[in-house]
Amino acid sequence: MIDLGGQRQMAVLARLLVAGGRAVPVSMLIDELWPGEPPTQALSTVQGYVSRLRRALEPGRAPREEAEVLVSAPPGYALRADAQQVDAWMFEDAVKTEGDPATVWKRLGEALSLWRGPALAEFSDLPWAMTEAGRLEELRLIAFERRADAGLALGRSGALVADLEAHVSAHPLREEAWRLLALALYRGGRQGDALGALRRARTTLREELGLDLGATLQRLESDMLSQAAHLDPHGDAPSVRETVTVRPAAPVLPAAPTLRVVVADDQALVRTGLRVVLDSEPGFHLVGEAENGEQAITVVRETHPDLVLMDIQMPRLDGLTAARRILSDEAPPKVIMMTTFGTDDNLYAALRAGVSGFVLKTSAPEQLISAMRAAQAGDALIDPAVTTRLIAGFAGRANPSAPPGLAGLGDADLDLMKLIARGLTNRQIAATLAVQERSVAQSVARLLDHLGLFDRAQLVVAAYESGLVNPGDVGR
Repeated sequence: MIDLGGQRQMAVLARLLVAGGRAVPVSMLIDELWPGEPPTQALSTVQGYVSRLRRALEPGRAPREEAEVLVSAPPGYALRADAQQVDAWMFEDAVKTEGDPATVWKRLGEALSLWRGPALAEFSDLPWAMTEAGRLEELRLIAFERRADAGLALGRSGALVADLEAHVSAHPLREEAWRLLALALYRGGRQGDALGALRRARTTLREELGLDLGATLQRLESDMLSQAAHLDPHGDAPSVRETVTVRPAAPVLPAAPTLRVVVADDQALVRTGLRVVLDSEPGFHLVGEAENGEQAITVVRETHPDLVLMDIQMPRLDGLTAARRILSDEAPPKVIMMTTFGTDDNLYAALRAGVSGFVLKTSAPEQLISAMRAAQAGDALIDPAVTTRLIAGFAGRANPSAPPGLAGLGDADLDLMKLIARGLTNRQIAATLAVQERSVAQSVARLLDHLGLFDRAQLVVAAYESGLVNPGDVGR
């Protein structure tokens, strides 16, 4: 083993390694070795460190022979080493590996094996070392996640779950970590756990940062709920029996009917944006637009849509009043309320009126489409991004029109109400309880009938007004 001397002498070598072959001025070495007030003999001390390091790194070099590793590079010094001689340089080079999943998996595995603990831990009191340690740690996390991504592509989802659970536990604000964990669980046949991981991610981000899931995680959640084929293009390695089994061709199912939509919003820019979203998504057809509540009622009665996207604040007649009138018609369409902030008192009244939930105008297009599909399936939702803010303001309020308590309901019914109140769809509830989705739908219908309610969203209100669910429970 090479003797590199005391800690400050090793700090000189470490600082030159961090520079990656570039020259570091002597004045900078002095300032960074002795932050604040360097000793009077700092220059000669550094020169002594360099001399001893040269002897340690090149023990066979003649006394007056020019150094080839730790070289003079006016106005300072530089380290001229091969990349394969420095673990940190090898690691950084490996992190940049491109290629097929097998190559990335192998190279990044080798890179991660170079780690022996926190980088530059012995110099943690020096600012430059703290900065570099943070940079290397971020590269390590990227390497871990890139390798896991390659492992998923290679069909190793089951073996990765434990490591990814530990990873998200240590770094709960990294959305890529949550994506990989959820995908590993999903591909391992644990759909309920995968959706549960995304719910945990949503709760963590809200509590720590006040943010909802990013667009990537929202899209992943939507794809899981629809069991999108691209999530598991190859699956884990099939068994021998599976590789030789001949399965009959799947029956050709009739195409889902096109959902006819009316958009009502007083802002032309919002209507234009929604028009673009609907035009770009198969299965949706915009049949009318309105810029105030009165016009919305007229357009709905003329076009007979399946769904109305209604702004809650509009001139001449507000969205809530317009929604009530629309819902009082015979065979009314589903109505989803839209809001900018999700803090308006009318939102609570809208749920009582029987609208099929509400969404934020700022939601990603994927989330808006998911809400409309849920409404089409009778699976009315409240946008999770505003549930906590909205319900926290109204939980416990008395409402004379609310069901007179939950007497007579069994534990299974109460558990179902809790899951509905926390924003889960029938499919998510089925995965959570390990039952058939059809069974969940039947239980929801029975629950509505028992409580004298006509819409799933009213079940959410009843759950909060009865004290069955508290604002702090949302997302758990």
